[in-house]
Amino acid sequence: MSSGTNPTSEWSAKDYTDIGSFVPVLGSAVLDLLDPQPGDRILDLGCGDGALTERIVGRGADVVGVDASAELLKVARGRGLDVRLGSGEQLNFNAEFDAVFSNAALHWMLDPQAVATGVYTALQPGGRFVAEMGGFGNIAAVATALRAVMAAHDYAGVDPGQFYPTVQQYEQLATAVGFTDFRGELIPRPTPLATGMADWLRTFRQGFLDHHKVSVDEQVQIINETVELLRPSLCDFAGNWQADYVRLRFSAIRPTRAGAGQ
Repeated sequence: MSSGTNPTSEWSAKDYTDIGSFVPVLGSAVLDLLDPQPGDRILDLGCGDGALTERIVGRGADVVGVDASAELLKVARGRGLDVRLGSGEQLNFNAEFDAVFSNAALHWMLDPQAVATGVYTALQPGGRFVAEMGGFGNIAAVATALRAVMAAHDYAGVDPGQFYPTVQQYEQLATAVGFTDFRGELIPRPTPLATGMADWLRTFRQGFLDHHKVSVDEQVQIINETVELLRPSLCDFAGNWQADYVRLRFSAIRPTRAGAGQ
């Protein structure tokens, strides 16, 4: 799930498995959109710990996973998967795959044109790019609260370090690279957080806080203050938390003839 060039995306494999276990579970819909067939050669971009990669392999596909987190890849290799350390912005495959798949990873990659170009080049003519990522409005409440608390602690103008496009933005990007038949939708998906908002912030915003050189003690304070700011909107009367996720799910095709979609 890490991009390799984004310093705000650093992962603990244990925390990701314990706190972020919902990520591959909620990837079922985009996996169905991919619809891998026996013998398909598929690149899983941002494969993370390989939980979803393993399900693609289970459908009979030949899968290569790429991720920039060495720690998460140790877990993936423990599943017996073919995974490689690398950045989504620096793919070096050439017409090798029937499909490129990505779940919950592209929004961490801050040079989306480089990513889309690398994916296009990695696909065989006629190959498909199928992905789900954070879309426009994703975790808007969480991000606003965290920025407000950071500003109160004199960390003004902090960069959230993520890319949450609209359908139109990503369609324009994909079309400019050469993809055709783009189909995408924004899907509001409030997501239950079984272990609460504080654990989510510690897992998914640890790299962000580290990048801005927030001390360990102050991180605890910032997380606690952010949780309290979010409590009225994202926590119900029984203490159940959710994150205000919005996902962009899309598919596109590398045409069989160069320039066919331009």
